Amino acid sequence: MSTATATASAAIAATTAELETRIRQAPQRFRVMTGDRPTGPLHLGHYFGTLHNRVRLQELGVDVFVIIADYQVLTDRDVADRLGEHTEGMLLDYLAVGIDPARSTVFNHSAVPALNQLMLPFLSLVSVAELNRNPTVKDEITHSRQSAVSGLMFTYPVHQAADILFCKGNLVPVGQDQLPHLEVTRTVARRFNERYGAVFPEPEALLSDAPLLLGTDGTKMSKSRGNSIALGADADETARLIKGAKTDAERHITYDPENRPGVSSLVLLAALCLGRDPHAVAEEIGGGGAAALKRTVTDAVNSRMAPIRARRAEYARDMGYVRSVLRAGNERANEIAMATLEEVRGVMGT
Repeated sequence: MSTATATASAAIAATTAELETRIRQAPQRFRVMTGDRPTGPLHLGHYFGTLHNRVRLQELGVDVFVIIADYQVLTDRDVADRLGEHTEGMLLDYLAVGIDPARSTVFNHSAVPALNQLMLPFLSLVSVAELNRNPTVKDEITHSRQSAVSGLMFTYPVHQAADILFCKGNLVPVGQDQLPHLEVTRTVARRFNERYGAVFPEPEALLSDAPLLLGTDGTKMSKSRGNSIALGADADETARLIKGAKTDAERHITYDPENRPGVSSLVLLAALCLGRDPHAVAEEIGGGGAAALKRTVTDAVNSRMAPIRARRAEYARDMGYVRSVLRAGNERANEIAMATLEEVRGVMGT
């Protein structure tokens, strides 16, 4: 690691630690805005990467908003396939992992029209050049499923700015690769306030130290790549998927993410499920080889996921309640969005 990289990492760690201290001291001062696109089942990467952190913040007393970003499905594909099914599956996953509708607000993007109305004045605050050089947009274009990039892809960061600022969210959990998107939101908030009057906070990034879990094929775990273990998978399916996961030819198991990514990702998954250090897990498996590693991972995942699967099955037996959670969340989000839109209209004189 270079000196500059090490210095930047240390600065990020210090900022994150300071922010965490402020959250613990006064959680009621923070409103988190986060969410997912309903493009397929949520998986273990989502659970360890974001979902458990949302529950943690909720338990601390932070006001948490979770958007099911159905409109944003269209940023990189031509149709929103199986949208209703994916939305309900996502709701089940949220409830199963511990998102509490009494303390967190879960809502559909498409159910809150004011979000799109807010996007229009926000678009006037950023230039085409700024959107065009956004590195996150460039990466998403590279991995787009569309033969031609739609205009919606370029407005995606501003779309997200509306999602965050409608509820005056001031805390956004992100990975470092998502910082450019959040910077657009901060820019929009700052320029709006300078041009029209103080309305919006400039949201802070709560940087996640979430570990990178690879998919069963050794590449990034993704809903669209078919290489993930869904939260809704049963024990047998989980065992089958882990059995087919990519490893390497070396029999002795070590935790070495740089040189042995596939093996190390499996070790890390077991360690996360067991609440242990990955080096210790690897040392314990030792010369047992890939077969012993996969047995350890399967047992650890199935044990950790068992109560979540049980809760998910229980909620699935009462879909009327699950849908009522979304209706109530949509109602609250609409009330807040309309109030914000009226405030925006007032200061803009429209």
